[in-house]
Amino acid sequence: MRQVINRKKNNSHNFPTGILVFEDGTKFSGNGIGYEGVAVGEVCFNTSITGYQEIITDPSYSDQIINFTFPHVGNVGTNPEDNEADKAWVKGVIFNSNVTEPSNYRSIKKLDKWLKKRKIVGIVGLDTRVITNYIRDKGAPKGTIKFFNKRQTRSERTFR
Repeated sequence: MRQVINRKKNNSHNFPTGILVFEDGTKFSGNGIGYEGVAVGEVCFNTSITGYQEIITDPSYSDQIINFTFPHVGNVGTNPEDNEADKAWVKGVIFNSNVTEPSNYRSIKKLDKWLKKRKIVGIVGLDTRVITNYIRDKGAPKGTIKFFNKRQTRSERTFR
């Protein structure tokens, strides 16, 4: 089992509320975003600078967990016109940084709330470059994201 230490510091919570675990046991901890729950799927990466909403609603990403390499995902918010399909197809998302307040006149909803409404589990505060290298070396491994309920005790948040 390979254990990866997350090099990215995250000061938004006193304790991690999310974890990414690969099938070989490699773990990354961060903070949950979107829907509180569990997402399981093939983990792949995307290097686009824009178009995160289009990627999440693209049927070609069905049942996958997307690791977004661009550090500022979510800064333009979401709107119905940018959907590629009538639903979100991905199982989960991985972001480097916390989602910021949208700064776009077309924005209807903040990305975090948009993900939650569509029951997409996400995790932020991870070094997506390290994860991309891991994916490149392993060839689209299976992974699981768990977003813990903030009210759970530390022992209840333990994930194996």
